[in-house]
Amino acid sequence: MTNPSLNPLIDALLEGDQARAVAEATSLRGAGLADEQAVIDGIETAMGRLDAKCTVEQFNLLEIMLVGRAVMGVIKTLYPDSAPAATRETVVVASLEGDVHDLGKNIVRTIMTAKGYRVVDGGKDCPVENLIETAAREQAAIICISGLITTVVPLVRSVRPLARSRGLAGLKVAAGGAALKQSSAESLNVDYVGDSVFDIIHYLEREQEKP
Repeated sequence: MTNPSLNPLIDALLEGDQARAVAEATSLRGAGLADEQAVIDGIETAMGRLDAKCTVEQFNLLEIMLVGRAVMGVIKTLYPDSAPAATRETVVVASLEGDVHDLGKNIVRTIMTAKGYRVVDGGKDCPVENLIETAAREQAAIICISGLITTVVPLVRSVRPLARSRGLAGLKVAAGGAALKQSSAESLNVDYVGDSVFDIIHYLEREQEKP
């Protein structure tokens, strides 16, 4: 159940009211709410409701754009661009070919950068071949795939085999987003499926701790 104190933030996001959403997020932070909870229980709840609405009602591109602007306004407030220098591994983030939604990917990029990772953005509508080439060129430790539409599932399944065929045996593949986080890592043929970007970060930290 969502913390009732987050309802004004969720409402502002769904209304696409960036100024009010930023004000609500700032107020919640001042009241002691952790930034991570604002993202998981606030932003991701709003995005989930928007995704469900667009599934059952007419697709409204303007509404999605306004919500996206409000979401990124809050993200940039909580995790400003003045991020610390990269001290952790290189991560490549992307939305795969056919998926032109980049809101989730942008959130992953912003938060992982703030957490000290070197993040390379492979963009949206990204062919799997390009994704693997980028990971190889940048000597990435992990690929993070954000998926909002189910049609990318077969492409997700092809990422790890292609990486292995290119000699990238140690490259980890993680997936998340509305269309992917309902599936298991085994069914997607990835190393990990995260409920949120923080979940994926915690996975990476656990992997680093292994002998």
